[in-house]
Amino acid sequence: MKEKLPAASRMSGSSISFRKLRGGVLMMLFSGALSSVTQAEEAVFVTGETNTADGVSFFQATAKEVTGTVTDESGEPLPGVSILEKGTTNGTVTDLDGNYKITVASDESVLVFSFIGMASQEVPVGSQSTLDVELTSNTESLEEFVVIGYGSQKKREITSAVANVEEDDFVQGGMRSPMELIQGKVAGLNINRPQGNNPNGGTDIQLRGLTSLVGTTSPLIVIDGIPGGSLDLLQQDDIASFDVLKDGSAAAIYGTRGNAGVILITTKKGKAGKSQFDYSTYFQREYVDRKPDFLTADQYRGLIDQGLIDGGNDLGSSTDLYDRLLNKQNLSQYHNFAASGGGENSTYRASFYYNGAEGIAQENSNKQFGGRISFSQTGFQDKLTLASNLAVNFSDANRLGGQSGDFEQAIQRNPTAPIFNPDGSFVETQAYNNYNPLSRYANRIDERNKSTFSGDMRLTYEIMDGLKASAFGAYIRNNYNDRYYQSMNDFANRPTSEYQGMGYASKFNHLDWSNTFEGTLNYKKIFNTDHSLDAIVGYSYQYFTTEEFNVNNNGFTTDGFLDWNLSAGSAINNTQLPRPGMDSFKEDNTLIAFFARVSYAFQEKYFVQATLRREGSSRFGANHKWGNFPAVSVGWELTKESFLANSTAVNNLKVRLGYGVTGNQGIDNYQSLITLSEGGVYPQEGIYYQTYGLSRNPNPDLRWEKKKEWNLGFDFLLFNNKVGGSLDLYNRETVDLLYEYTSQQPAYAKDRLLTNVGSINNRGIELYLTSTIIKNTDFSWRADLTANTQRNKVTSLSNDVFTISWIEEGGLPSPGNLGNAIRIEDGGPIGNFYGKRFAGFTEDGKWQFYKADGTIGEAGDMTTEDLTVIGNGVPKYMASLNNTFTYKNFDLTVFFRGKFGFDILNTKDLYFGNKKWLPNNLLESAITTHADLNDDPQFSDYYLENGSFVKLDNITLGYNFELNSQYFRNLRVYATGRNLLTITSYSGIDPELQDVGLNTGIDGRGFYPRTKSFALGLKVGF
Repeated sequence: MKEKLPAASRMSGSSISFRKLRGGVLMMLFSGALSSVTQAEEAVFVTGETNTADGVSFFQATAKEVTGTVTDESGEPLPGVSILEKGTTNGTVTDLDGNYKITVASDESVLVFSFIGMASQEVPVGSQSTLDVELTSNTESLEEFVVIGYGSQKKREITSAVANVEEDDFVQGGMRSPMELIQGKVAGLNINRPQGNNPNGGTDIQLRGLTSLVGTTSPLIVIDGIPGGSLDLLQQDDIASFDVLKDGSAAAIYGTRGNAGVILITTKKGKAGKSQFDYSTYFQREYVDRKPDFLTADQYRGLIDQGLIDGGNDLGSSTDLYDRLLNKQNLSQYHNFAASGGGENSTYRASFYYNGAEGIAQENSNKQFGGRISFSQTGFQDKLTLASNLAVNFSDANRLGGQSGDFEQAIQRNPTAPIFNPDGSFVETQAYNNYNPLSRYANRIDERNKSTFSGDMRLTYEIMDGLKASAFGAYIRNNYNDRYYQSMNDFANRPTSEYQGMGYASKFNHLDWSNTFEGTLNYKKIFNTDHSLDAIVGYSYQYFTTEEFNVNNNGFTTDGFLDWNLSAGSAINNTQLPRPGMDSFKEDNTLIAFFARVSYAFQEKYFVQATLRREGSSRFGANHKWGNFPAVSVGWELTKESFLANSTAVNNLKVRLGYGVTGNQGIDNYQSLITLSEGGVYPQEGIYYQTYGLSRNPNPDLRWEKKKEWNLGFDFLLFNNKVGGSLDLYNRETVDLLYEYTSQQPAYAKDRLLTNVGSINNRGIELYLTSTIIKNTDFSWRADLTANTQRNKVTSLSNDVFTISWIEEGGLPSPGNLGNAIRIEDGGPIGNFYGKRFAGFTEDGKWQFYKADGTIGEAGDMTTEDLTVIGNGVPKYMASLNNTFTYKNFDLTVFFRGKFGFDILNTKDLYFGNKKWLPNNLLESAITTHADLNDDPQFSDYYLENGSFVKLDNITLGYNFELNSQYFRNLRVYATGRNLLTITSYSGIDPELQDVGLNTGIDGRGFYPRTKSFALGLKVGF
C-alpha cells in the first residue's frame, strides 16, 4: 500500500518508513504523531519489512508501549514525575501510585525522568517493555564551588555566612551599575540608587547595617582577586557570579577592610573546546514614573484672583518647565560582543562593549566603551599555570543636566513666566532661589572624560601533589578630567555681576592608582577518604596614590576658545575680577598583611575553619600600625547522622556557627600625623611670604575600628528537595569607633582630635528560601524569597576622657534655619528623627506643638528641652520575591521588592507645600492638604510619613528559539520593564531613597525624576 501524506498527518500503531530523495531534509516529531515533513519530495507509508528502491535505503521504526513505576530512594512511589521521550515532545507523568504508561517510537528511544528535588535520569528503552526507575535526591548544588577569598570551597563545606548569585539569577534589564544585578537577591544586602536612573548618579551599598560613623560603610569589592577593584570596569554580560561574605568569620581573611562585608565578583573566562562568539544588546527608554503635583499656570492665576498673590506676578505665559527639562526621546543602548574558546592547555575570552546611557533629563548622559580580555595557559607538564586579565573603560559624561536644583526650579518657578523673551533671549526670573535651567544648558559646559584600566597576572606552580604556590600582581589606574565653562551670555556672568560680562572656565584633573602583590602557598589533601584538609598562607602588599590638579580663570572676552585657552582670561591682570585659582594635591598609603586559613572536614559531616590575618596600615598611629584579625567557624551536617539520615522531610540540614574579627581602615590619610596648612602672608622688607601652621593634632594611638561578630546559620533542603534555603542570625559589635572629639587646649594645639571611643551594635535575622513549586513537561514555576530584619544601636559615644552627648546629621536647607533633622544619642538607634511634636494649627494657621510638660505652645515658645525622638528613617525589614515561570520556550520573571518599618521626612512638602513660599510656585498640597497652614516652615513630625513600600521592580518576558544550525548555538529575545508599580502610602515622588549611612529617610528637595524603564534585548550565541 502506498499513499501520499499531508504535511501534518497523524500516525500510530504501524511501522513507518520514509524515503528521502535528492538531498531533501526530513523532520519528524514523535508524540504519537508526525508533525511536519519539509523539503521532502516524497513521504511514503509502508507496512512490512524494510525495503530498498532505486538504490535508496528505507528504515523501519516500530512503535512500542512502555510501562513502569517510579519510586524514591526509600521505595515510596512518586506521583507527578515528568517522563519525556528524549528529542521529542512526547511525554507523560506518573499517577498517584507512581505508575506510568507511554508509547515510544522504537527500541532506540531514551526516556528522561525528572522530578522536583531529584536528579534527572536518562534510561534507554531497549527491548524492555517494563521500566521501573528509582530517583535519587539531587545534591548537585551542594557540590558546586563558591568563591570565599583566596580560594574556593564546596557549598556543603561552607561554615560561614556566604551568599552566591550566579548569572542565571541576575536581575534582568539594563543596569546603571553592575551591583543592581543582585539587588534584592542577597538577604541583608541593601543596594540603592538615591538619584534613580540618573546615568551619572552613584550607588549606595550597605550590608547588615551601619558599622562606622566616619569610616567606610560599603563592602569591599574584590574583582577576580583584586581587592578594591573598580566597578567601572564591569559590564553585565562579563560577570559570571557574585559571592557575598556576610559575616565576620568569612570576611576576616580581608582583615582591615572586612568590617562592612566583602563582595567577590568573578568575571567570565574561556573554556576549552570549540570557539564561540556571543553577542548581547538591548535598547532602553525611560519614562517619568510620577510627576510632582505643582500648580499649573491656571491654578497659579486662581491664587492671584483670591488675593494670595499680587497681580503683578502674572507674567502672561503658561509654562510647564518640568516638561521642558525632560529628554523625552532618550534612548539608551548596550552592545557586548565576546569571543571565547581554548584548547587542551590554554583558554581565552575577549569582550568589547559600548554602553550609551541617556537620562530622562536633558544634557544628562554617560557614554562608555571598552573591553576585557582574559587568558590562561598551562604547561611545564601541567604544573605551571599563567592567568591574566586586562580591562579598560573609557567614558564621556555630560553632567550639565540632571542636577537636583534644576528640577527644583521646575517646581518653584512662576508658571506664568515665559522661557524666552520676544527677542529669543532667556527670561531670567530673579525671585529668591530662582534661575532658568534652560539658560544654563545653553550657556554652560560640564563634562567628565574618564578612563580606567586594570591589569592582573597570576602565576601558579604545583610543587607537589596538593601543594601549589601562587604569585599575583595587579595594577589599577583611574583618571578623569573635568571641564567646565560659563559663557559670556550666562546670566551669572552678566555685566552687572562680579564677572562683568566675561566668561569663566575651570579644569580639574584626578588620578588614582594602586599596585597589588600577593603571594600564597596552598595545600589540599584528602587522607584515608575521611579527612580533608585545605590550608593557605599568604602575604599581601597594596600601595595607593591619588593626585589632583585644578585651575580656573575668568575674564574671557570671547567664547571662541571655551576652556581650551585658560591663559587668555584677563583676570590674571585685572584685579577688579575674581581672582584666578590654582591648586594641586597628592596623598598615598600602604597596606601590608600576612594571613593564613585552615579548613578541615571529617567524613564530609563535620567542618571547621580558622583564619588569622595580621595587617599593618600607614594610616594609623605609630603605636597601633598593626592589628590582628582572627576568625573561627564550624559546621555540622546533621542529615549524615543516623537520626536524620532516613528523613523524608529533611533531605539536607547543616548548622553553622562562626565568630570573626574584622577592621576598618577607611579613613582619610595622615589623620594620625601633624600636617600643615596654609595661613596668611607675612610681609618682610616689602616681600610677602606664605605662612604655614598646624592643621590637626597628632594622635599616635589612632587605631582600627574592630567588629566582633557571631553568626549562627542553618542551610537546608526539605520535602524531597522541593524547598531549600538558609537562615542566619547574627550579632555584631563594632568597637573603637572613630569620631572627631573636642580636645582640651592645652595640652592639644587644636580643638579637635580624631580618636577611638564609641561602639555600635547590629543584630538581625536573614532568610533565603527557594522552591520549584511546579515542574512538568511544558511548565515550571520557581520562587525565591529573601527577607531580613535588622536592629542597630549606638551602645557608646563617650569614655572617661572624651565625651559627647549626641551627633546631629541631616541638616535642612534654608530658608528658616531649621537645623538638623537626625540625632544619634548614646544608647539610641541610628536614624532617629529628633524634633517637635505637632499639636495642630491655630485659627489663623499658626503652628502649635507639644512641649515637654504636655502643654501646647507656638513655634516661638519651643525650647531644646521640648524636642524629642519623633521617628526613624532606617528600614527595619526588607524582602524580595522572585518568580520565574517557563512554558515551553517562553520564560517570565516577575520580581517584587519591599522595605518596611521606617519613616520618611517629606522635605518637598515641608517647603513647597506651604503658601508662605509664594510668590514662587507651589505643590498642590499647599492649597489642599495644608490649606490651613499659614506660617513659616517648621520641622516636626507633621511631615513624617510611613515609608513602607512594595515595588513591582522587574518583569522580563523572554523566548528562546530552538535552532538547528551549524552557525548558531542559541538565540534569545526578551522584553523587560523595571520599576513598574509602587504600592505605598507615602505621598511623595518615591519612597525608595537614601537609607544607608547616617542621613537616612530624608526625601530631599531635589526632584530628579524617578522613572519606569522598558527594554528590548537580544542574546545570540554563534
